[in-house]
Amino acid sequence: MRAYNFSAGPSMLFEETLKETRDNMLSYKDSGLCVAEMSHRSKEYSEIQTEFIVTLRELMNIPDEYAVLLLQGGASQQFDAVPLNLAKKGKADYVITGHWSERAYSQALPYGDIAAVASSKDATFTYIPELPPSVFRDGTDYVHITTNNTIYGTRFTKLPDVKSPLVADASSNILSEVTDVTKFGVIYAGAQKNIGPAGLTVVIIRKDLITKDLPGCPKMLNYSTQADADSLFNTPPCMAIYMSMLNLRQLKKLGGVPAIQKFNQEKAALLYDFIDNSGFYKNNVNKRDRSLMNIPFLSPNGDLDKKFIKESAAQGLLTLAGHKTVGGMRASIYNAMPLEGIKKLIEFMKKFELENK
Repeated sequence: MRAYNFSAGPSMLFEETLKETRDNMLSYKDSGLCVAEMSHRSKEYSEIQTEFIVTLRELMNIPDEYAVLLLQGGASQQFDAVPLNLAKKGKADYVITGHWSERAYSQALPYGDIAAVASSKDATFTYIPELPPSVFRDGTDYVHITTNNTIYGTRFTKLPDVKSPLVADASSNILSEVTDVTKFGVIYAGAQKNIGPAGLTVVIIRKDLITKDLPGCPKMLNYSTQADADSLFNTPPCMAIYMSMLNLRQLKKLGGVPAIQKFNQEKAALLYDFIDNSGFYKNNVNKRDRSLMNIPFLSPNGDLDKKFIKESAAQGLLTLAGHKTVGGMRASIYNAMPLEGIKKLIEFMKKFELENK
């Protein structure tokens, strides 16, 4: 039986992705090899990586003036790579809207004049702060935001108006809704939420921001290293890229990002409406800023939260515990979460409420 995995990551993959991976596990296209065994210089693997990049460009409408890099190290490695590559004058602004944006900011601090220009920490990150142009400093190398906050369940519904290149950690909402790539200098994302399995990190960067000779930047963190080598400077995470390619293929088949955005809005509205009208559960996020991907909620007390998590898992509704820093529950409902999973969760929530009022 397939469980419904509400984990914030690694998340559910499309069933078709898993089935095709299974069917080609022992021999991909009669090669006699699993993709995990192939040389990254082989013709077969080259076709996989090319299809991934071509499909991602099509799904996100990525212009030719942007490079697509397939890296390792997760978004956490990009917290250092971004300032090392972009902070040429040593000056950048960060907007703090949750745990991961705080991490990005703290890792950037050693690289220059790095400022936290706005934060929603005063209300436990339950809203996105107002960001008029006057918030941002003149002469910065870039402005950094986290477009969706996995732990606290908020998202940017309006991008800030900035003069410097906008850099975004989009790990938990990339491909979930239509994004105008041209509004950004850099978009980076760990794969393990909406793209595919953990191990792959995607960086979409405007080519004019790529610099070859960066003093103090390790070679492996220099974007030009991988751009010049077509992301093959060292062995890439071949199996993760293969499964991600299959996931993108399935997303395209479903109608692309506009179609999945509509589906995600339907799923999120169903769950938010139930929580808001239950009288038993609550979501503390400012309604304007609510995430489509990560929905935290609470029962009347901590003991009931623990009971909910235990009993829901027994029903095949897995990984609903909230992050350790906030407690409660969290339903992460990424692209591959079917509508049936939301309905099953709500059905369980109704039953749990009746039994524990």
